[in-house]
Order: sequence, then C-alpha cells, then structure tokens
Amino acid sequence: MTNITNLPGIEAVKGRLYIVPTPVGNLEDMTFRAIKVLKEADLILAEDTRTSSVLLAHYEIHGRLLSHHKFNEHQTSEMIRDRILAGENVALISDAGTPGISDPGFLLSRSCAREGIEVITLPGATACIPAIVSSGLPCDRFCFEGFLPQKKGRKTRLDNLTYETRTMIFYESPRRLIKTLEQLAQTFGGERGCCVSREISKLHEEHVRGSIDEVAEHFRSQEPKGEIVICVAGLPQDEHREHRNKYRTEGEGYGEEESGEESMMPLIKWGDN
Repeated sequence: MTNITNLPGIEAVKGRLYIVPTPVGNLEDMTFRAIKVLKEADLILAEDTRTSSVLLAHYEIHGRLLSHHKFNEHQTSEMIRDRILAGENVALISDAGTPGISDPGFLLSRSCAREGIEVITLPGATACIPAIVSSGLPCDRFCFEGFLPQKKGRKTRLDNLTYETRTMIFYESPRRLIKTLEQLAQTFGGERGCCVSREISKLHEEHVRGSIDEVAEHFRSQEPKGEIVICVAGLPQDEHREHRNKYRTEGEGYGEEESGEESMMPLIKWGDN
C-alpha cells in the first residue's frame, strides 16, 4: 500500500480497521473474505502471535504480526489508531472467534470509531451462536453474559439475572464448570433447563442437555475438557408474571408490554413429551 500522507498538499487518507473472526475449531470454518482481508492488510493484530501463526501459515498469509491482547491493549490501542489514521489498513484477530466478544477488541474499536475511522466487522465464527441454536432452548431472544466475574461481583451479577426471561449464555473454563453450575442452581433452581456445549466445531463436539442439576452430575462423573458454553433457560413466563403481580394493586391489568410476552416462544419444559 502506498502511503501518501507526507505528500505536500494532499490530505492523509485514513485506513480501515477490519475485525476478522477466526475458526473456533475446524480450520475450514474460515471464510474466503477473511482470508482475502488478512492477505491484503498492512498489519495483523493477534491476541497470541504463536497461536495465530498456525492459522495464517495454513492459508499462506504472510502479513506483519503485532501482539494485541488484554494485557497491552490499553497501551497499544492509541498507537494502532494513529497508524490507521496515517493510512494503514489493520486487521484484528483473536485466538478463536470474533474479537471483542469476550476477547480484546472493544477498546480499539471504540478508539477508531471516535476518530471517524471506518470499522468493518466481518461475519463469521463465534461459539455462542452454535451453542444456543443447538441447545434446544428458545433462541429467538437471548442474553449474552460471557464470562462471569471470578471473584468480586460474581454473586451480584447472577442475582441480577434472577428474573431474566430470555435464554442466558455464559462462557466458562473446564476447571470452573462444576462450581459455576452449582452457583447457577442456587440462583435459578436446579430444575431449570440447561445445555453445556463444549469443543464446538471440533472433532469431539458435545452438547449435554437436561436440568442444571442433571448436567452438573454428568460432568462430576466425566471430567469436562475444552472450551465451554453454558446456556440456561430463562424464567418461565408464568413465574415472571407472578413475580410482577406482587407489585400491582388489585384491579390493575396487563398492558401492551405484557400482551407481547404472550407471543414469545414458550419455555421448553425438560422431561415433557
């Protein structure tokens, strides 16, 4: 790419930030457009250059690599933004999936957007969508929570979801899965519908469905491995309505907002025929 920034009388041409999803498992999930963008980019930002080098080598992509991860993104975002303002086209990738979704990317995207830089996000791989679609739980409306706080704020976050009626999606590590399922059971009740998806798009992909208690018992006997996505059913509509009724005076009816809830996909009752 020819940088005309320094030519007299010519205004600098801004580059673009491309946010490029990469496979969460099978390398064949890479799109033609993603490969093209990465091959043409002046600079590729990678969460872990060692991990990304394997993917890039597979597709014969030989662009310049620079580390951009959660430990340095506060320091590097401004510098990268300035390079784009100077005319470079930069592509951002993470180890797997779409950058910004429980991965670095938000700070750089925000910084570029504030400067009027065009941010182009390619459609592509992410773990949460295959997980919820395969779960058997309602997926017309859902609530993505990503990773829960490991310590401070964890219980508060869960308590705030007590009356959530949409299907909820959580990311978790294998070593914390059992503990998280136990906490979910304490918050929502062990009988609540649940699906744990692991190793999505990989050879040993698995979806374990049942109540939270049943799924937890399964993984107590079979050690979980790989990347984990937990989908939990939302609060059933009748229970949600009962909760809201506690705060209504006698004679009050439901308005348009409540009548809209009637048309929502009913909660799957685990164990029903």
